[in-house]
Amino acid sequence: MSATRTLRKILAFFWRDLAIARGYRGALVLEVLEAFFGVATFYYLSRFVDSPQLAAALPNGSNYFAFALVGFAFFDYLSVSISAFESSLEEARHNRTLEALLVTQTPLSVILAGSAVYAFVALALRTCVYLAWGVLFFGFAPRSANWVGAAAILLASVLAFAGLGILSASYQILFKRGNPGKWIVLGVSGLVGGMMYPVSVLPQPLQILARLIPVTYSLEGMRAALLGAAGWRELLPSFLTLLLFAAILIPLSFAVFSWALRRTKVTGTLTHI
Repeated sequence: MSATRTLRKILAFFWRDLAIARGYRGALVLEVLEAFFGVATFYYLSRFVDSPQLAAALPNGSNYFAFALVGFAFFDYLSVSISAFESSLEEARHNRTLEALLVTQTPLSVILAGSAVYAFVALALRTCVYLAWGVLFFGFAPRSANWVGAAAILLASVLAFAGLGILSASYQILFKRGNPGKWIVLGVSGLVGGMMYPVSVLPQPLQILARLIPVTYSLEGMRAALLGAAGWRELLPSFLTLLLFAAILIPLSFAVFSWALRRTKVTGTLTHI
């Protein structure tokens, strides 16, 4: 399949999901307001918890508000990565279009990528809203940020997280019920991944656990690029580690997802709700 045809098919998925979302315009307004309340909450929380000891643990002496805002805004990429694939497949199952979609000549990789592209575009816009509220009203000022480095870290993060999302979709295809593994990954990542506090404040065993999950490197890299104005040399360890996670998780997840599809076709449960 040519690159042009692949892009057209992925865009077709995007326009389909956009057309569905346009029917819920009120939800967009509510999301923008929700983002404002979330950013305001972190701002006033930061005024309560700021201290010299905390400042010493933050990148480049930044304040807690900037630290928490970046963590809150970019942790969502893990949440969306884990949920986007299975949500799209579940919707296709309810619409009775899943089987027809999977018997086309479209490669499985294109189907999975297309199923998630709208979710990531919407999340990117939501991230911009979070950061814009912080800049406009609460003094968030990433003036010396390395935006190109941040974009590279974000891309590597999405690739690493996507493998977890496809594994989650595999469970959904097989068992058609809530995935406990997804909530365990999100719970552990939220606890030890550095979303709301530096990993360095954790006990040593939890710091070791933090080094075994990709979100830790994602948030460290994003904060270094946006708050610490880190150059490529400083960002390279996080970037390469995220690519290593992607190199392991994506092939593994595709193999598991392909096996799950074959299993459900054999048992005749692919389109069961």
